[in-house]
Amino acid sequence: MKRSKSILLFLLLSLTIALSGCGGDTKGNKGDNKESGNGTPIEDDTTAESNKTPVYGGSVIVGIQNDLDSLDPHKAKSAGTREVLFNMFEGLVKPDKDGNLVPAVAKDVIISKDGKTLSFPLRENVKFHNGAFVTVDDVIYSIKRCAGLLETSDPEVKVERALSCITSVEEYKTEDGKLGVQIKLNEANNDVVGYLTCAIIPKGYDQMSTKPVGTGPFKFVSYTPLQNLVMEKNPDYYVEGLPYLDQVTFKVSANTDSAMMALLAGNIDVYPYLTAEQANQLKDTYNIKKGAMNLVQGLYLNNAVEPFNNKLVRQAMCYAIDRQMILDMVADGNGTIVGTPIFPQFKKYYAAELADQYAYNVQKAKDLLSEAGYPNGFSFTITVPSNYQFHVDTAQVIVELLKQVGIDTKIQLVEWETWVNDVYAGRNYQSTIVGLDANMTPSNVCFRYVSTDPKNFINYSNPKYDEIYAKAIVEIDDNKKIEYYKQLQQLLSEDAASVYIQDAANIVALNKKLAGYEFYPLYVQDMSLVHYVE
Repeated sequence: MKRSKSILLFLLLSLTIALSGCGGDTKGNKGDNKESGNGTPIEDDTTAESNKTPVYGGSVIVGIQNDLDSLDPHKAKSAGTREVLFNMFEGLVKPDKDGNLVPAVAKDVIISKDGKTLSFPLRENVKFHNGAFVTVDDVIYSIKRCAGLLETSDPEVKVERALSCITSVEEYKTEDGKLGVQIKLNEANNDVVGYLTCAIIPKGYDQMSTKPVGTGPFKFVSYTPLQNLVMEKNPDYYVEGLPYLDQVTFKVSANTDSAMMALLAGNIDVYPYLTAEQANQLKDTYNIKKGAMNLVQGLYLNNAVEPFNNKLVRQAMCYAIDRQMILDMVADGNGTIVGTPIFPQFKKYYAAELADQYAYNVQKAKDLLSEAGYPNGFSFTITVPSNYQFHVDTAQVIVELLKQVGIDTKIQLVEWETWVNDVYAGRNYQSTIVGLDANMTPSNVCFRYVSTDPKNFINYSNPKYDEIYAKAIVEIDDNKKIEYYKQLQQLLSEDAASVYIQDAANIVALNKKLAGYEFYPLYVQDMSLVHYVE
């Protein structure tokens, strides 16, 4: 990656010269394209695959950037872990590649008129990887575990806050006498179904953290910390014809350089989250596929520490950062500029107009800094997880951009576990660059900004926001719900809670003998559809 860094430094030098010569030009958004969110539309470079014959069997190696934080799906915290476990576990429902929630362990979803009762007839003859059939008791146990409703709880289990409205989970019989599960809520909440993607696991099984058992298309074989996780085909999977592959190995790359060495040597078959330059180096030996990451990369600001406890400073930061230039320099223009933590795949909930709220404006940034009491700027640190080259490169561009308004910025590179403990959990930082994902419910994005929420790691606080959020999560009328979520995004924009940059392009290197790789509207690697072709 030495070549990558040298090219970036050359571009940054050019950027500094260009901006210094602009004299505070207030029109910095190059290539404005409202239809694509001020970014270049994502195009897939691969040729059509429909005329190729799928082949069953074979194995692949998928490169990943983080080690897994848990094999127990109810304890997994990082998106990097969940994207792998997606292949072994399923909930009552699951997302498809188009962003729809479709039946999985359940065969249907029935919602009462008042929105307080959810009924799930269970799919028959679904087996766990250990050969046991899934029972109603297993489903009840799994949901209660995720909702924190078991009599004896495990403190490591990630209790889903959104499931706190559940009052009971019970067995029921359908009209044709089949068994199902019925969930009752203390208030209407149509977001709850989106959280019932939580994994169904065997009741009372006590080896989930070492020998996980689920219902997904692949089953666990082995796990070596910091090296790999191996899974194999589930021959009892209820979806006919899937999966194609016999074995999948998720290989942990120690750093970006080692991943590129493995790719250049042909030792990895699938590798997502490439930078544009990496993709250019690999385009002759791999098919390069492009999609959206469906997350929001941002410069996240700790609203509780100086100088970012000052709204004027945060607004100045928003004006001082040319997001189009970040896209152009880090991702060859691929990606979609956003002005909100909700990304475009949320469609009707997404406030696209906020992408233009803080058009790049050096003079406006300087004026706001002076008004805030920082006429000569200030110094601060961006803490960046070192294993994500994309975020590191973004930080380097931001350092140069902020020089134009008198802000001196230092980059602190940390390992992923340090980032999780110190920044996300400990909130011991000034700013950070990271991408935040969500499942397909807008509340799963917006809860992070509720003042009392433990995952509000930027320490944002606005009583009006809390009030509107409380209304949004219980609203049944979809039109009103859409309006509430757009109001929440508007508040975050007005307060400049953080600098939202982009829904980044997901550039994937794919072995030229493979097909079937799909992009999902959330952070997963679905290997059940991937196959070799003749």
